[in-house]
Amino acid sequence: METKNFDFIVVGAGSAGCVLADKLSDGPNGGSVLVLEAGGSDQQVWIKVPIGYGKTFYDEKVNWKFMAQPDNGLNQRQIYFPRGKVVGGSSSINAMVWARGLPTDYDDWAAMGNSGWSWADVKPLFESIEHRVNSSGQTTSQDKGKGALYVSDVKDQLHPTEQVFFEGAKQAGLPFTDDFNGNSPEGVGRYQINTYKGRRWSAADAFLRPALKRGKAHLQTKAMVQKILFEGNTAVGVEYLHNGQMVQVKARRAVVLASGAIQSPQLLQVSGVGPAPLLNAVGVPVVLDSPQVGQNMQDHLAMSYYYKSTQPTLNNLLSPWWGKLWVGMKYVFGQKGPLSISVNQCGGFVKSAPEQERPDMQLYCNPITYTLSSSGKSTHIIPDKFAGFILCYQPCRPLSRGKVEITSPSMQDAPAISPNYLSHPEDQKAAIQGGRLIQQLAQTAAIKGLIKAPIAPDCLPMTDEQLLEDFRQRASTCYHPVGTCVMGTNIANSVVSPQLKVHGLEALFVVDASVMPTVTSGNTHAPTTLIAHMGAKAILSLV
Repeated sequence: METKNFDFIVVGAGSAGCVLADKLSDGPNGGSVLVLEAGGSDQQVWIKVPIGYGKTFYDEKVNWKFMAQPDNGLNQRQIYFPRGKVVGGSSSINAMVWARGLPTDYDDWAAMGNSGWSWADVKPLFESIEHRVNSSGQTTSQDKGKGALYVSDVKDQLHPTEQVFFEGAKQAGLPFTDDFNGNSPEGVGRYQINTYKGRRWSAADAFLRPALKRGKAHLQTKAMVQKILFEGNTAVGVEYLHNGQMVQVKARRAVVLASGAIQSPQLLQVSGVGPAPLLNAVGVPVVLDSPQVGQNMQDHLAMSYYYKSTQPTLNNLLSPWWGKLWVGMKYVFGQKGPLSISVNQCGGFVKSAPEQERPDMQLYCNPITYTLSSSGKSTHIIPDKFAGFILCYQPCRPLSRGKVEITSPSMQDAPAISPNYLSHPEDQKAAIQGGRLIQQLAQTAAIKGLIKAPIAPDCLPMTDEQLLEDFRQRASTCYHPVGTCVMGTNIANSVVSPQLKVHGLEALFVVDASVMPTVTSGNTHAPTTLIAHMGAKAILSLV
């Protein structure tokens, strides 16, 4: 077996892996980097067209399409877990929302013993990452365009129903904010998204491609890593499967896992790093008994209520053939219109009740309703033929904890994903509080005027018990799994140090969403990008 050598091996070309390719190969202390990605190229129409994530959501060619285990908290339902299996990872198939989270999220991390991760520490780095552009496509003065990742204000393309939502929120006593990523993130407002000139701007666009052009970073697609190679307690390389052949590569300085909250713990476990009882049960020789690997899983659960609308919505454009033709022409000839943005257009971070110390709910108001149509292996999202809209909420900081565990010694076998949703009583209370907030919004004069009729089930007549039961029956993931290789102070309470080095092992790091001690209050692409920048800096200082 031929063995090649690189300074760094990065497993995964997703949101974190693309950043690592860029930063670990740059500067006088950088080195050669091999990025191994199990999926293929992201040069596909429905990846580049922003609204195309509706097409990739169930596409097994670019999506791992994981399924969670039956969940007690959700009446034994199995939740679908889409994850990117393509260059750019989930940043190539997500809804593109860029939300840093609340400042207190990071202060919480620091208070748990993770020095260097407070809001004061990370805010300047966020500002250096972002290249903000206004609705005219011009760089704002806030960051002077220094960052590589475009964060676009697309308010001129948003559907006019946003104004009804904003008025309803005002009538419900909720504040308004111009910038979820600014100094005053609390309130309702418009989501900023990762697009540039009407096209998705993924982590691959922002970070990986510039790194590849410099020549010190190398990308191998269709490369499924099978295990980490160790010499004693030092990671020295990996083995991966490519075109049916096993390939071995060695790392002179470090192996870095950036495979996300599902597959980073899976790869550690099949390589012998994890809870010894689990590894013994599936026949994996134990390299290191690390009890927290795969534990501490957290995720946002979202609940949506559907309504027929008295005003035209995106359904009126995306359902009939003539509407599809019109939006297609608008996009082709000007990169504008509904195809150039996400359907997650407006929402906010708000308090479900005045006594809350900080925002505890994230809202969405989407100017569309849809059904799912399955045929053979394919599932399609079909906009309804009538005008409709969605009011959605997700509790920001769930306290329930789940786990990810291998079921065999093979990376080809999906791990068992057990989110353990609603197992903490406070999460049950939060589900009810979110339902009450939607009831409050739906009864404002503005939104009542937009509702032609609720699409069953109608939340308005529901009691607290019925709201919770409805949540158990219909809530689903917002695709924000984190925490399964949690950072902390020692091997008893965590998997990696605040420098993201795996406890008890040398030259091995985990740098992705799995290291989050607690999930941030919103979408997780932005904090994952931050983690990768922080991790790259730490790695270069340590090895």
